[in-house]
Amino acid sequence: MNRSYFFSLLLGIIVSTSAFAQMEQHSMSYDISHMTASEECAHAKQQLYGKMEYNFSYPGQNIDVLYHRMNWYINPSISYIRGSVFTIFKTLADSVGEITFELDTAMTVDSVLYHGQPIIFADSGAYLLNLYLPSILANQTVDSVEVFYQGAPDVGGGFGSFIQSTHNGSPIIWTLSEPYGAKAWWPGENNLSDKIDSLDVYVHTQNGQRVASNGVLVSTIDEPGGKVFHWKHRYPIATYLVAIAVTNYVAFTNYAPISSGVVRVLNYIYPEDSAQVVTQTPDVITSIQLYSRLFIDYPFINEKYGHAQFGWGGGMEHQTMSFMGGFTHSLMAHELAHQWFGDMVTCASWHDIWLNEGFATYLTGLTYENMPGTPWWNRWKQQNSSYVMREPAGSVYCDDTTSVNRIFNSRLSYSKGAYVLHMLRWVCGDSAFFAGIRNYLLDPNLTYGYAHTSDLKAHLEASSGLNLTTFFNNWYYGQGYPIYQVNTYQANADSISITLNQTTSDSSVSFFEMPVPIRLKGAVLDTIVVLPNSFSGQQFSVKVNCFIDTVEFDPDIHLIAMSSVSTNVGIDRPYNQHDLKIIPNPVVGNTTIDSKEKIINIEIYTLSGQKIQEFKSVNANQFNINLSNYVTGIYFLRIKTLQQVFLRKIIKE
Repeated sequence: MNRSYFFSLLLGIIVSTSAFAQMEQHSMSYDISHMTASEECAHAKQQLYGKMEYNFSYPGQNIDVLYHRMNWYINPSISYIRGSVFTIFKTLADSVGEITFELDTAMTVDSVLYHGQPIIFADSGAYLLNLYLPSILANQTVDSVEVFYQGAPDVGGGFGSFIQSTHNGSPIIWTLSEPYGAKAWWPGENNLSDKIDSLDVYVHTQNGQRVASNGVLVSTIDEPGGKVFHWKHRYPIATYLVAIAVTNYVAFTNYAPISSGVVRVLNYIYPEDSAQVVTQTPDVITSIQLYSRLFIDYPFINEKYGHAQFGWGGGMEHQTMSFMGGFTHSLMAHELAHQWFGDMVTCASWHDIWLNEGFATYLTGLTYENMPGTPWWNRWKQQNSSYVMREPAGSVYCDDTTSVNRIFNSRLSYSKGAYVLHMLRWVCGDSAFFAGIRNYLLDPNLTYGYAHTSDLKAHLEASSGLNLTTFFNNWYYGQGYPIYQVNTYQANADSISITLNQTTSDSSVSFFEMPVPIRLKGAVLDTIVVLPNSFSGQQFSVKVNCFIDTVEFDPDIHLIAMSSVSTNVGIDRPYNQHDLKIIPNPVVGNTTIDSKEKIINIEIYTLSGQKIQEFKSVNANQFNINLSNYVTGIYFLRIKTLQQVFLRKIIKE
């Protein structure tokens, strides 16, 4: 949003007045398991906010917040905040005589000033603070108000928004307001409908302390007994991303060159950890460069990116300065990714939280994909897809935004959200996928604003030319995943018949329509075919030039899916019965394999493709196998002779 001349004029006038003198009238003395990065963040957020309740009335809808100036007094030894929040706003309705902010009742409002004069205010309960203007304002009027308050923020009931703690004996205060916690420690709009256009944050604290916050540190000014740290932020910012941390940080800087300039990475670290962390933070440089190359350049390059250490098990993507509980590659990559997805473009509803967390989780995966020669990309895909399938149900769409545990469900909002993006990339193709994401970030209606899932869908449809309605109905709103049974039959060396049968893990989706990759391997062939599967029982005939002895479902893990076919399992092919015999079959105990050629190796597989036994270096034409201890059912034998490989079903009775 472009600020009008009136906003600029008003801001210039008020900043130069005696607002800080008003502040002094209300002053008081200073004496008052191993998890992935995604799981760490989700778990920590659940722990902090699990018992939280929220009022969904969305107060303050009659104004657009243009600017906040925060002026706070913080002693990191004491869980207490005192100060004021000055707000410039523009009215969005006719005849505005009342403004409503959200502020926890644990805070005491000392006064509210309008044009330097006190006005009437009232706490209406349910965290609502009503401010009554002395005159009615017309629509599109730019005006201002300042709230002076103080108190010990309520950290009970899982709020966690304003925490006082220690590290190595030193005190620290840090904030974390996602999703509904800003009202616990400062008055404003606490929703996803209005980004603050601009911020100035002034924090008064003792000598020996440093203050971390959003934007650029403009000045550090001495005052009696301490210092004032002034942070300036000139990008639109969601309320929950406003943050401060105060402790005895040491600071150092890294630099990340990208196409449009150099990103300054400012690190505020505990003194006791700085020697180790200074060796870890340079790792984030390659991630900044990768995300800038794949999507758009770092979106806050005119200010900074930063890390501020805090006392938490995960991390929090505060705009331009992530608060970090550690400095592993995955955690730094995850929180950095939020600067694009979550900060620059923010989910417009907590129903759409995957637009924040799914993207951050997937971008962490992309850093592994761009580490050639390492196993981490495949491991990321295996771990996340398996994690999603631990339970049969659950949608990426957050169906209960009153439960913060549900919002930050690591299986659904993080891992399944990330894998939905990976499957969209598979369906759309790399070129269309990345073009659609770039267009999503650069959409003037979304850039530095809010987005819904429908916005992402529209951009991917435009870039790919596909109708993705069924995909989103199944994978975003729907629950569960597909379970495939792959049946193959090869009558000759020219072609192989593949039948795809599908059931689903949850009844909310009757069928997942997806392109299904199948690897076929024979003596002179190793290829992946993609089958456009549109119904269960669909049969495909694939031309080949040899007998196939290996069929593998989705070898590169493009899909969230289970399958009854894996490597070396499931081929039925005609053969001369005198070449190889298995007698008896079905079998209760012992069976004998009799071959014209010498048997080299025998492997036994379950129906689902798990190898459970192997006999190496047999070197005989006949071999006995005892299946007495096997569970009743169907198994597969892969029998390698000197000249060929046989795959045979055997029934254990």
